[in-house]
Amino acid sequence: MGILERNDADAVARLTMNAPDRLNALSDEMLAALQTELDTLREDSSIRAVILSGKGKAFCAGHDLKQMTAGRQSEDGGKAYFQDLFNRCAKMMLSIQSLPQPVIAQVHGIATAAGCQLVATCDLAVAAEGTRFGVNGVNIGLFCSTPMVALSRNIPRKHAFEMLTTGDFIPASRAAELGLVNRVVPEMLLEHEAVSLAEQLASKLGSAVKVGKQAFYRQLDMPLDQAYSYTGEVMAQNMMHRDTEEGISAFIGKRDPNWSQ
Repeated sequence: MGILERNDADAVARLTMNAPDRLNALSDEMLAALQTELDTLREDSSIRAVILSGKGKAFCAGHDLKQMTAGRQSEDGGKAYFQDLFNRCAKMMLSIQSLPQPVIAQVHGIATAAGCQLVATCDLAVAAEGTRFGVNGVNIGLFCSTPMVALSRNIPRKHAFEMLTTGDFIPASRAAELGLVNRVVPEMLLEHEAVSLAEQLASKLGSAVKVGKQAFYRQLDMPLDQAYSYTGEVMAQNMMHRDTEEGISAFIGKRDPNWSQ
């Protein structure tokens, strides 16, 4: 078994982080494996939804602190290594949001620091009851500046700042209230809930979801008038798709669409 497992079922791909002894930390090896699979999925039109989960008792505990400590053993005290590490992590996070397929985080146990960032980066998240979320680096003198980017784009800023500066965990129920996760379910139902959601997304027209996901993230940072102008163009282009025409015709005719994709 590798550090990252991939299993496909119909149009859904499951990526499972497989380093339970290290709480699925985002080590150099894990980051490389995730990046490789994300790059592969980008070109796989047969996959329409992705689930990201972790083996063992935790989803992801963030960066591998032992590995980071070893990275200090260089003439510059590790600065070049750390900059490269955080750049590689940012590239992987950006790859998730630029992926054509929606990505669902299936979260259990804990999601801390860059692990919490990973949840915030995924398009959707389903959590088990009892899961705890935190950006706890401040507790060891390392402010979670890069996790802050994704977190502050998911939840209200004062709540994000409180988490970042106190280092406190929040429970799954609070994460749902704040918008960090979409759904909270009993742990025994976690996988079923994630798969059901992924299958629902995978049943939609893949080209439309791809266009919509890209537009969703692009318009967020635009002024209101520019966002409407941009998304109007996106919808006009979407309307030109043959499968979109078929979908509308099927709806009017009260039948199932016969999509080519």
